[in-house]
Amino acid sequence: MGTQEPQRQGQARESEGRTGRTARRTLLGAAVLGAGGAVLGAPGTAGAAPAGPAQAPAAATAAGHGRGGGLASLPVPTVIGHRGASGYRPEHTFGSYELALDLGAHVVEAGDLVPTRDGHLVCRHEPEIGGTTDVADHPEFAGRRTTKVLDGVPTTGWFTEDFTLAELKTLRAVERIPANRPHNTLYNGRWEIPTFEEVLKWQDEQTRRRGRQVWIYPETKHPTYFRKLGLGLEERVAKLLRRHGKDRRNSPVILQSFEPTSIQRLRRLVDNPLAVLLSGADSRPYDFVEAGDPRTVADLITPEGLKQIASYAQGIGPTVDLVIPKEADGNLGRPSTLVRDAHAAGLVLHPYTMRNENPFLPPKFRKGTAKDAYGDVFGLFQAYFATGIDGIFTDNADTGLLAREDFLSRRSVNR
Repeated sequence: MGTQEPQRQGQARESEGRTGRTARRTLLGAAVLGAGGAVLGAPGTAGAAPAGPAQAPAAATAAGHGRGGGLASLPVPTVIGHRGASGYRPEHTFGSYELALDLGAHVVEAGDLVPTRDGHLVCRHEPEIGGTTDVADHPEFAGRRTTKVLDGVPTTGWFTEDFTLAELKTLRAVERIPANRPHNTLYNGRWEIPTFEEVLKWQDEQTRRRGRQVWIYPETKHPTYFRKLGLGLEERVAKLLRRHGKDRRNSPVILQSFEPTSIQRLRRLVDNPLAVLLSGADSRPYDFVEAGDPRTVADLITPEGLKQIASYAQGIGPTVDLVIPKEADGNLGRPSTLVRDAHAAGLVLHPYTMRNENPFLPPKFRKGTAKDAYGDVFGLFQAYFATGIDGIFTDNADTGLLAREDFLSRRSVNR
């Protein structure tokens, strides 16, 4: 997940090109080491935060999820491992996913789903893989580098739809933002690109091994773009979910997309919990752009717009800036009415994305100037939790769980 990423890709690459000083601060709830994501100390320590209120969130209950499973079975606030534990391992790898579980994440965002040329779904942040794999080091694929228009933005690189699955399996994942996460480059080349089917099997294996239900939160990436290429995502997602018996209302798989029509299509194909992702207020979902629909995200987050979303989805994934808009200086302003309005419509809110490093924090929460140093992310978590959100995506699940524990403890004392 991320904002509609073509615009942010350029910013990310610019950040990657800058040299960052290695001044990473250790705010980890558990120190992490080793290729397999081993954790120092007792297993599961980071997940020992209170389970949250005994009662399920009203929005989840209103959405029709019983106590036997579904969204109502998740603790509130839910800590969601964004692309796994991408603060510590190259994103969308089994190393990242498993570490997120080791750190205690309630849900793992296992799968930004993009297709291969032969129709398989793989897990990559974007279809362009120059920044997340070692494809540039493979001379046999040099001729595949090209420029395409992705959701209206010219993008140069290598694209998953130009590779067969067998070819992609020869590549290895690398850290996407090394200037901010130089320690993660230690793991460059260690893991291959997972398929969505492999993720579904991994989910079952991890559920058995850990003795608790593992939840995943895959996203359909650029569905309009891929449908025009004859590589429709939703049907492929639904087929795999049905094959593995995970296409039901209480299945531990939440599906998300920045394109509302993708969620509407999925609603006709499966009965899973569904969430509409929402970028900046002035942005337009790309399926709206293609259809000539003039509405922006600002229209979708009005009470009427949220009521419409609730007719086909159970949740929304807004950027945190829609929950607490920023002032002109980049610092937090006053919370918006989005949480209240979404809950009134019966929707769960899982905003994105919390990261520990300075450049991703409002200026008042930064410590020093190093691009890989950690700021006061605990304070920022408290600000967002206080708005009443039902969960949050974070690259650092252990930090999120400690912040959650602080929040629940303070709330308990104040009652």
